[in-house]
Amino acid sequence: MNSRLVSAKRSEEDVSLDTSLRPRSFSEYIGQKKVTAQLQIAVQAARQRGEAMDHLLLYGPPGLGKTTLAHVVANELGVHIKPSAGPLIEKSGDLVALLTNLETRDVLFIDEVHRLHPSIEEVLYPAMEDYRLDIIIGQGPSAKSVRIPLSKFTLIGATTRAGLLTSPLRGRFGIVHRLDFYDQAELIAVVKRSATILGVVIDEGAASALARRSRGTPRIANRLLRRVRDFAQVRADGKVTEPVALEALGLLEVDEHGFDEMDRKILLTLIEKFDGGPVGLGTIAAVISEERDTIEDIYEPFLMQIGFLDRTPRGRVATERAYRHFGLLRPSPQKRLF
Repeated sequence: MNSRLVSAKRSEEDVSLDTSLRPRSFSEYIGQKKVTAQLQIAVQAARQRGEAMDHLLLYGPPGLGKTTLAHVVANELGVHIKPSAGPLIEKSGDLVALLTNLETRDVLFIDEVHRLHPSIEEVLYPAMEDYRLDIIIGQGPSAKSVRIPLSKFTLIGATTRAGLLTSPLRGRFGIVHRLDFYDQAELIAVVKRSATILGVVIDEGAASALARRSRGTPRIANRLLRRVRDFAQVRADGKVTEPVALEALGLLEVDEHGFDEMDRKILLTLIEKFDGGPVGLGTIAAVISEERDTIEDIYEPFLMQIGFLDRTPRGRVATERAYRHFGLLRPSPQKRLF
């Protein structure tokens, strides 16, 4: 499988299908039980008071349902959601246009909120706290400040890199939740639900095989299901059985851990070129010709979660489990020093 498939750059078909598979209520949303339980209380309280819900920050690795959960919250609140993304808001006028078009209790969703420009954040602070905008019109001695009142709204921010958020911005979110990787049972439920929506006949063994290879991520589970569905349609009778799923996954070069070409390249680079590490992220990125952010945001979290990679003060280290996975022996500490 091409490693780019796990990046944010998805085809229009995938985006359209992801939207059709997206839950619209808490009852349909699978996983993240602690988070959804707390959000249900916050949503219900806000509805009972007839107020805007507190601003919400969702963070965690890509593909775990941050955008989906933002839409669920807006739907449960019974309000409109206006989506945007940090890189798209290039100047204060863009943010002003978004905020002034919100109605009372509406949701403004900003993905990649950590990528907002500092000057945009300055405009956002009074909007989040006091529901107003302070705009400077003109320049020099003739410049004047204009205050624009806003409807009370809820900002939902999503980020894969919460550590890059400035303290003033993070402190203005009243509700902060981290989304964690899904377990096997939750991913099986995701696969079965998506298969029902797509009209795919799938057996328990196939659903389990897909779940095991989904890297704890619903987005990847849905993507693999679509590719296996295509294989079953062309090479089988359209039914996704366990043998059909395993044959399709083999063709896609997705192994039992859900590793694709880039996962293997990262681990083998550590093992074969650097005796397992430690080695800096920049060095790994240069050797495998991949962006540092892509490695850090997309690949490392899962490799660390399942115990194949460690981060140390000196750099990244391949674990004993990584060596065993490739059938290799880890060198002794004495050998690695020379």
